Amino acid sequence: MPHQFLAVALALALVTLMLGLAACSNGAQTLNVGFYAYFAPVSYSADEDPNADGFNSHRGYEADLLTALESMKGAGYSFNRRAIPEWPDIWLQSTTDEFDIVGGGITILDSRTTDDAGNTAVAFTNGHIAFRQSLLVRAEDAARLASHDVLTGAARVGVLAGTTGEARLLQLTGLADADGVLAAGARVETGAGEVVADGSADYRITASEISPVLKERRHLRPPDDAMPQVVYLGDELGETELLAALRDGQIDAVARGEIGNADAAQESDGAFAVTALDSAVEYGGFTVPAGNTELLASLNERIDWLTDNRRIGYAEWRADPTVFMQRAGAWDN
Repeated sequence: MPHQFLAVALALALVTLMLGLAACSNGAQTLNVGFYAYFAPVSYSADEDPNADGFNSHRGYEADLLTALESMKGAGYSFNRRAIPEWPDIWLQSTTDEFDIVGGGITILDSRTTDDAGNTAVAFTNGHIAFRQSLLVRAEDAARLASHDVLTGAARVGVLAGTTGEARLLQLTGLADADGVLAAGARVETGAGEVVADGSADYRITASEISPVLKERRHLRPPDDAMPQVVYLGDELGETELLAALRDGQIDAVARGEIGNADAAQESDGAFAVTALDSAVEYGGFTVPAGNTELLASLNERIDWLTDNRRIGYAEWRADPTVFMQRAGAWDN
């Protein structure tokens, strides 16, 4: 009898395991994925209108990467995707009950892993895309605005608040030091009125930390004419507003990553050009809750495979958008 019971128990365990594996391979584990809606061509919504049916339809480089990840044998993931229209602190959205994973061209920074209380809240996956900062300018201004060091007080540079594009622009032009502390005398228009930086850490802007007095910044005027003005746009439609402002002459340049700027230049029929490529390289990844080490390890293993350990990235995807699905088909696990 004991042997019979043992045989039955083993058989039941085997069936349970097989059913579990089958469910997993059929995508039984549904994960909620939040993606930034306005960062074409990396991550964007099929329709910019939050009330439109296509708003939650994910498009771009990260969309194809996630679709390939879903299709990998044994991954067991089914992604329920929903667009996030607001950029500030988007990386922390994976700590909420709404999302398990969050992406959207988010640069990996240690400072973005902690919450307001300083506690580790999220973890980044391995990097899957490389970024370099740049300027997008009107084609006729390309020679005049060829580098960051030629930007003067007459130049108006548009940025999206809370991005590495903003933080790096401030550093490269001397408007902020390496720690993000604004130069003394910089005047910042906010929703509550104008404030003037005194050179202290009370006036700090980084890609993850903003002094409370600067939260609603709209326009930054430099302390002297050797530095540019910074204009903040994109509250409603993200970087789409920046491109419209550049085209209309409201601003002279857009400070953001090379990928987005190059794509905008290519689609502008010669109206825009990319200048001032930064020498520093950053990497983008997805965030997950800090405690979910199993999910993080699983994503990392598969992301590294799909990108061939960063040897396949945006340029390869741009040349062949099926490159990640091809890699997924070669996965055998």
